[in-house]
Amino acid sequence: MNLSLSQLPQVMDLVAVLLLSLGIKGLSKVRSARAANGLAALAMALAVVGLLIQSHPTTTTWLWIAVGLALGGLAGVVTAMKVPMTAMPETVALFNGCGGLASLMVALGVALFQGAESGGVERVSIAISLFVGAITFSGSIVAMAKLQGWLETPAWTQSSLRHAVNLALALLCLGAALLLWSEPAGPALWLEVVAASLLGIGVTLPIGGADMPVVISLLNSYSGVAAAAAGFVVGSQLLIVAGAMVGAAGLILTQVMCTAMNRSLTSVLFGGALGGATTSVGGGGSEAGYTRITSCSPEECAMALEQAERVVFVPGYGLAVAQAQHSLRELAKLLEAHGVEVSYAIHPVAGRMPGHMNVLLAEADVPYEQLIEMETINPEFPRTDVVIVLGANDVVNPQAKNDPTSPLYGMPVLEVDQARQIFVVKRSLGAGYAGIANALFELPQTAMVFGDAKAVLNGLLSELRGMGVGKEKALV
Repeated sequence: MNLSLSQLPQVMDLVAVLLLSLGIKGLSKVRSARAANGLAALAMALAVVGLLIQSHPTTTTWLWIAVGLALGGLAGVVTAMKVPMTAMPETVALFNGCGGLASLMVALGVALFQGAESGGVERVSIAISLFVGAITFSGSIVAMAKLQGWLETPAWTQSSLRHAVNLALALLCLGAALLLWSEPAGPALWLEVVAASLLGIGVTLPIGGADMPVVISLLNSYSGVAAAAAGFVVGSQLLIVAGAMVGAAGLILTQVMCTAMNRSLTSVLFGGALGGATTSVGGGGSEAGYTRITSCSPEECAMALEQAERVVFVPGYGLAVAQAQHSLRELAKLLEAHGVEVSYAIHPVAGRMPGHMNVLLAEADVPYEQLIEMETINPEFPRTDVVIVLGANDVVNPQAKNDPTSPLYGMPVLEVDQARQIFVVKRSLGAGYAGIANALFELPQTAMVFGDAKAVLNGLLSELRGMGVGKEKALV
């Protein structure tokens, strides 16, 4: 079969779609994720080359493309090497925004330079790509700023007035999109971009930190929708398929996050922060909110670990803040050498983004088989000797199961209260995002180990080594 040069871009696009599908499938397993990521990158490169062949760029255009590739590639490499794990949620939000901005720029370029030649499908796609791309970009920047602590939730955004403002902006976007049908390069183009950008800010700004995992998932879905629309604008099969996959996956993940938090998507988007994220226990996180707190030293905790046969670690955001994942892995290896069965209980919304704890622990080479999801690990807690909670709070609060008056009631949690002995590592008794006391802290089998997670874990390592733990395997 003879293949002409004009058919080559279509063939490359189809091959790219196949490679991308295989790459996304490979991302479902940790062992194949790195190779799958490379396969997906190759697919995108093939699609870009095919599109360039089809469009016949001039020499000047090739120069601009080379400069853009160099700058973007350099920024990506520097970001990947420099960003700490604690800032990964902010980075994911930023990348979602970049995806939205890219789709927005593609639609703008086509509307400004080829708008008069566009057909009906292309004009609808331009309007969708502008709308969703602008919302994704501005919303992602706001989410990143809030996660980074650069931006607080203004009090006025918690009033009902914001709904009227957002509705007015949405109607303005709709009107501008209708005007684009007759004049793609007219003033309505910029009106839609500005109105959609303001709408993205208006929707994201009132959302509190507790709901950020849901917001990041939703913005990821938005970036996929914007990419799919951009695919129709430029006629790229890969963009359409990839955008549809990302959009669908983001929506599924958003629903999973909402279920895990016992929240509806409408309450996240229109109800503001969960429980008021700025509230603290007992006034500023003091012990006044508790009456039966038991605390212990790392030495007492180490003695319990030395006698244990099964230990479960529950990672939370405090572990990420302390950058203690490597110390945790070292402690786990020491216990395993002592014959202890070790696993990690993963709650879907622990941390600041979906999969945050999985990524954090993978960086420390924790075996994927030891990362146990909530539904699987919960029945195992009654036979667990020791649970160590590291910086988690709301996701282990038993009030979610037995207190109908609690704002957490109905939210699926890790049932660590069923374990024989529990040690909670925290810097203070400050509340989690829900802003309420944690009944786990007052249980008779619970002891608080106050301090930075990394310092506490290093203290446990020193104590256990002093007891001779882990030397048994070395002597065999």
